Amino acid sequence: MNSSAAVSLLPSLHVILVEDDVELRDVILQPALRAAGCSVAVAGSAAELYRAMVERSPAVVVLDIILPDESGFEVARHLRANSGVGIVMLTGRGTSADRVRGLEIGADAYLTKPIDAEVLCATVRSVARRLAPVPAPGRGPWRLEADGWRLASPEGLSTDLSASERVLLRTLFAAANATVPRESLIAGLTEDAEAFDPHRLDMVMHRLRRKLAEAGMAALPLHTVRGVGYVLVPGG
Repeated sequence: MNSSAAVSLLPSLHVILVEDDVELRDVILQPALRAAGCSVAVAGSAAELYRAMVERSPAVVVLDIILPDESGFEVARHLRANSGVGIVMLTGRGTSADRVRGLEIGADAYLTKPIDAEVLCATVRSVARRLAPVPAPGRGPWRLEADGWRLASPEGLSTDLSASERVLLRTLFAAANATVPRESLIAGLTEDAEAFDPHRLDMVMHRLRRKLAEAGMAALPLHTVRGVGYVLVPGG
């Protein structure tokens, strides 16, 4: 695909292409994504992907399933549990069962090889556009974005959420301005509430507050109702 055929992406859109077929990765797909306006890092294994993510967090990961060190399914599961990154699975495994598995794990799109480079670029654009935060006209309330995987402040700052943080905040936002009992929050974190250490709930809340502070965000208006639960006041 030449650059004239591509629709440019925002220059800030960073993609990591995880593919161990060197020719497909470096000769075909990487140039196509760059021609479409992406900044692209490449990885030939799961380990290389994780190292690349430490250097720079991507907006979208294009992920093969058959990798030399770890299944792409497990990589996708890990990414979805720990970040709000967009996941486009690109693989030669095209059965309905594989497709369903990939999407249920948390992939945003599932493409099969051979793939037209323009289709891949269009899919990456679509996923990035859907996950991109919508600018608020002036100060607004705290809100969840990217299907609940990102928390945004009234000032327009945001941070990605872990799976546990996402579960808790979705529940609290759904009951905004009302007290949510601890038991209800714990039920969202485990299938065995009796065996669940209730202190884990407090630790998740503590880590979330610390994460916001480290990101330079204001304190989340989340208040503890002693002996009962928590209440979130998103504002407006």
